[in-house]
Amino acid sequence: MPLALCELQVIFKMSCFSCLIPRPKDDQKKDTAKVQDCNCIPTPTHDDGVSLETRNWNGLYDGNRDDGTKARPKTPTSFTFGQLAVATRNFREANYVGSAGFGKVYKGQLETGELVTVKQLDHEDCQVYRKFMAECFILILLRHSNLVTLIGYCADGDQRLLVYEYMPKGSLEDHLFDPRPPAEPISWNARIKIAVDVARGLEFLHCGAYPDLPFIHGDLKSANIMLDMNFNAKLSNFGLAKLGPVAEVTHVSDSVMGARGYCAPEYAMGGQLTPESDIFSFGVMLLELITGRKAEQNIAAWGFPNLMDPRKIIQFADPLLQGRFPTHCLKYMLVIAGVCVQEQPSNRPQISGIVSVLQYVAAQSYNPD
Repeated sequence: MPLALCELQVIFKMSCFSCLIPRPKDDQKKDTAKVQDCNCIPTPTHDDGVSLETRNWNGLYDGNRDDGTKARPKTPTSFTFGQLAVATRNFREANYVGSAGFGKVYKGQLETGELVTVKQLDHEDCQVYRKFMAECFILILLRHSNLVTLIGYCADGDQRLLVYEYMPKGSLEDHLFDPRPPAEPISWNARIKIAVDVARGLEFLHCGAYPDLPFIHGDLKSANIMLDMNFNAKLSNFGLAKLGPVAEVTHVSDSVMGARGYCAPEYAMGGQLTPESDIFSFGVMLLELITGRKAEQNIAAWGFPNLMDPRKIIQFADPLLQGRFPTHCLKYMLVIAGVCVQEQPSNRPQISGIVSVLQYVAAQSYNPD
């Protein structure tokens, strides 16, 4: 019998998910002390194996490439403005792919043959230099397979540009709300994979890189989740990122700059930014991923009360899925999202526990046949 919402809230609050996930009989005989502690995150290490249960913090940086281009340096490259003008064909309109963070984004090709994304600073934004430095700092300091890769930067004269790996599928927002033919709606399995990837990237920010010094993304939303050809998801746009509270400090005070619909109540009303603020935004993103509804529709306020009515569970699913999803996994996803968007920050789960449950859901792959 499925767990009631109130029971799941207690489980999330305790950040202990072993009782939620069914275990093989052999595993049940083992000492419970051997069950993975969701609060213990390994320090960054080089690991060649990648699986849902293996946290490969630096697997993206092995220096090997099989696409015929030269190996990418592990440290960002300093480009001149002229080099990036050549790469983007002088920032021509045909290479323009959209706007993000603090400027316009263009597709480009380096002299090595590698395709890249180039973001050019908007000089009319009074916060651009701070955002530029914040994004450089975060992406130079932190490397993870679920964070977009900073290939290089340009600080040539008054020009400020950032160069990222090229993500051919664009943003999650594009695929959820503006799918362009012949693109098909994102499948259930792909949506769960994206959720796991985003959670793992957030987990690394909050407690994977420096356990005693969390990083807060501050602008987590579907437009800032980029997808590669295989729908591997990576967090991007760290211009609003902050070093999190430490020791006795409860929060970071900041002017509210996050996207409408994604901001946690304590951040929107009082500028109190914490890792739990990211959790709220993650819950809103999950609701978008599940329902196909935009955050601007006040999706958090709409979603949580309706979770209490079992008759409405199926109605949450994105109509574009056309019923192709496992109902029990839909319920798990909705409960995860619902607990993430609770009004009180202390009632929201820790990201490590979210990763554990999402990995369990991902293991229940949907087979339409």
